[in-house]
Amino acid sequence: MKINRRSFLAGGALGGASAIFSAQAGAHPEPDVSIRTKQPRVIAHRIKDAGNIPNSRLPLLVYQGALELPKGDPAAAIEALIHSHEWGNDWRNGIFSYHHYHSTAHEALVVYEGSAKVQLGGESGPVETINAGDVIIIPAGVGHKNLGASSDFQVVGAYPPEQFVDMCYGRPGERPRTDQNIARVALPSTDPVFGASGPLRDYWRAEI
Repeated sequence: MKINRRSFLAGGALGGASAIFSAQAGAHPEPDVSIRTKQPRVIAHRIKDAGNIPNSRLPLLVYQGALELPKGDPAAAIEALIHSHEWGNDWRNGIFSYHHYHSTAHEALVVYEGSAKVQLGGESGPVETINAGDVIIIPAGVGHKNLGASSDFQVVGAYPPEQFVDMCYGRPGERPRTDQNIARVALPSTDPVFGASGPLRDYWRAEI
């Protein structure tokens, strides 16, 4: 079942933790010109099928130091930036503390406060530490889990146009339905941070 991530978070999916959303669903704040993109260090993880978690032939991408964030309202500035590149259905919160994946959408997570250690691809997958100004782009099917975060850790999450997430947990019976979903998810036409150019297009188009 496809879900609206805002509604899922508001329903208590984080065990009672409060969610922080944009003022109105679909409202696009005016761009904050103080946000700056920078040439990031790109880490690409090609994660094999883990059995319970399908993962993807597309590499998961980590952009280290991709953004120089404004001090006033970095989340709003990030939202304006990703909206300008046609990514949306966005939300503000953390990352779930259990393994999960999405079979119906690719996901971008842009860190605007704090830091976290995230495991990718399941129990034996790689671990990355992400900080404010970093971006993770997660292909449909790739597992991710928060292993521990600073108390102020927050991300903006977003999806390509016409893509809406489901929630999958690596449970028996999810596959092969989720594999079929993943095969139908279209490649995004833009990078959420860099737009018409950027590492996402370079790395993912090379996999076609």
